[in-house]
Amino acid sequence: MANPQAAIAELIEEFAFFDDWTDRYQYIIDMGKQLPAFPPEKQDDAHKFHGCQSQVWFDYAWQDNHLKLQGTSDATIVKGLIALLFRVYNNQTALDILATDTDFLDQLGLKTHLSANRATGLVGMIQKIRVIAADAAGH
Repeated sequence: MANPQAAIAELIEEFAFFDDWTDRYQYIIDMGKQLPAFPPEKQDDAHKFHGCQSQVWFDYAWQDNHLKLQGTSDATIVKGLIALLFRVYNNQTALDILATDTDFLDQLGLKTHLSANRATGLVGMIQKIRVIAADAAGH
């Protein structure tokens, strides 16, 4: 499994392949379509991520010191953004997650090409993942 920096480098390379943001949005949507199904019984308030204008459900578990993430959204672009974050953070150790700089959102151009609400929600999801990692690492 790739470390977060390798996953970010792959995403930057993949995004550079597209000439415009319409194609990048479609790529993000396509990533969301590849997310594993999120259990319907977990689409409840206990698993709801608050801070997005769309409905987002999120769950995690630690397995062999690696974070296992799952999530979904009712919005196709948000589901794709979840998939993008999972490419960086899924199957990573707490220390690797905490050592990952969040500036990759700027490197991908996401903060400037998403609506303010979507960008805020995306940053909020990253903060949630980092809190989970910090708790596991005892920070």
